Amino acid sequence: MDQTNAQKRAQELRDLLDQYGYYYYVMDDPIVPDSEYDERLQELVKIEQEFPELHTDDSPTQRIGGAPLDAFVKVQHNIPMMSLGNAFHDQDLRDFDRRARQGTSEEIEYVCELKIDGLAVSLTYENGQFVRGATRGDGTTGEDITSNLKTVGSIPLRLNESVDIEVRGEVFMPKRSFERLNKAKENAGESVFANPRNAAAGSLRQLDPKIAANRNLDIFLYAIGNVDEMKPETHHEAIHYMKRLGFKTNPKSKHCEDIEAVIDFVNGWVEHRDQLDYEIDGIVVKVNSLEQQEKLGFTAKSPRWAIAYKFPAEEKVTTLEGIMLSIGRTGAVTPTAQLKPVQVAGTTVQRASLHNEDLIREKDIKIGDQVVIKKAGDIIPEVVRVLDELRDGNEEQFDMPTTCPACDSELVHLEEEVALRCINPQCPAQIQEELIHFVSRNAMNIDGLGEKVIQQLFTHRLVAGIADLYKLEKDELLKLERMGEKSVQNLLSAIEDSKANSLEKLVFGLGIRFVGAKAARTLAEHFETMANLRHASRDDLLAIYEIGDKMADAVVRYFELPEANDLLDELNDLGLNMTHKGPKKQAAASGSILSDKTVVLTGTLEQITRNEAKALIESLGGKVTGSVSKNTDVLVAGTDAGSKLTKAEQLGVEVWNEDQFLETAET
Repeated sequence: MDQTNAQKRAQELRDLLDQYGYYYYVMDDPIVPDSEYDERLQELVKIEQEFPELHTDDSPTQRIGGAPLDAFVKVQHNIPMMSLGNAFHDQDLRDFDRRARQGTSEEIEYVCELKIDGLAVSLTYENGQFVRGATRGDGTTGEDITSNLKTVGSIPLRLNESVDIEVRGEVFMPKRSFERLNKAKENAGESVFANPRNAAAGSLRQLDPKIAANRNLDIFLYAIGNVDEMKPETHHEAIHYMKRLGFKTNPKSKHCEDIEAVIDFVNGWVEHRDQLDYEIDGIVVKVNSLEQQEKLGFTAKSPRWAIAYKFPAEEKVTTLEGIMLSIGRTGAVTPTAQLKPVQVAGTTVQRASLHNEDLIREKDIKIGDQVVIKKAGDIIPEVVRVLDELRDGNEEQFDMPTTCPACDSELVHLEEEVALRCINPQCPAQIQEELIHFVSRNAMNIDGLGEKVIQQLFTHRLVAGIADLYKLEKDELLKLERMGEKSVQNLLSAIEDSKANSLEKLVFGLGIRFVGAKAARTLAEHFETMANLRHASRDDLLAIYEIGDKMADAVVRYFELPEANDLLDELNDLGLNMTHKGPKKQAAASGSILSDKTVVLTGTLEQITRNEAKALIESLGGKVTGSVSKNTDVLVAGTDAGSKLTKAEQLGVEVWNEDQFLETAET
């Protein structure tokens, strides 16, 4: 690969990894399996090693994690909670050992620990009392989740000794708890969690600690971040000291004399991990001597004295018995493989997403094929490949339909999209998905209105759209299966309570394309009322820093639809709140040179971060937007400024460099 192609590919990978990282670390909603992220990251690492001049400070290879959510108070970690480098093969472990031995003249011993698939946390104790618990966040800044962590029974609220100490561990949900939780959610008609890690992370991010208390979470502590009393000499001693204080540590960890003993330990757990009552996704290997750890030190993103061995995905062979189609709320048609049930990574797999017609053609998948299945990242079932050598001639070619299986409308390919779509707004499958989205937790959060209940209501023609939810009556609900007096009353109360939700809940619930929960909150905070949002122009929307072209266009298009406006008028008449109830935007600072000015940031800022600059501008009464227009007053241009600077110069917009900006902000 020459430098030009390498530069292009490196930027593609950075953009992709930034997107993956945001959904995984910030939204807790992975859009790809871990193995996909790891593969892309390794590709970028190799490019930057081969072409050092292409390295950038904002590359994902230098990142520790993602930004914390805003739902909890932010906590600064006194000692960063760094991520670990990865090993995938025995030779990777031997290479790690070679690098470690090059960093010290002494013999090296290791400690191996099971890599728990949960949520990393920091626990702080003062005088032996638990005072604060925080998530890892981006490694430097986490979220204060003390109230939720206090509900975890295995976390001691007071230690056996009165010490000041900070420890690190992994909160997880045992398999049996996960199965009970998902069974309860299924019975309630709610969406289930994809895996125990998501369940644990979601539980700890509940604003109501009572929810976390009912989730039966557990924890293993694995490291001391800081301690004022006892100073252990080895990691092995530190684990025993934590156990003495009353912390729960993992009994499966092992002290290994050399790297070959480490490899034996790793390979043993590759075969036997399914026997555990909790999920693990690898083995963590640490240099045992704390003095040697200090000598070896850190790279920019991980310690040189520890590495995480990632387990290979387990593969099984089964029969692809059919292909079913599902219609999403945006009309996208998704093919799903129906499989002969098979046990993979501890769970029974009966379905696997085939994503789109192109993938089916690329892998030459036919109905009746023997296929290799794996759970990518031990989470998402996927068809790896077809065993075409086992075909007997009875396999059937699958062709995507030309009409929607739910409403028989013609399916279309929209510009630049792979997926087929049904564009009939009255498609019953889409309407049901819209209803399910509308009542979901991040939207209107109507307890008791899960997927199965929605399907019942739709099947019995009690609802044909969102507004009908607010017209349901007790007598007609009592006629439905599993609907008793108490459950009906609770459901109607939940529907009535949802009318009082703040505006952002309704905006997200409408399902406007590209508008997620965070963007909905941003729009609600900015426009304050639904009336203001409905009449916002594209320029009004683009004037908001977080809103880009696609989202602005989608919002404008949505509110141009007559049926959308009819729905909002009807919801208003039914008594739904149409105003933002959260804190108002800070009033503009009068007297500042940036008061009421619209500012755009571009390029790389070297003295402060982009977020710090945005906060500074807003504190001075200015407004930060994402694109340059005739309404822009000032462009702050860092190094490597691009098209925004060119456009600003063409429009005659005032341009400041970073020094000018900071000098102006201080006056």
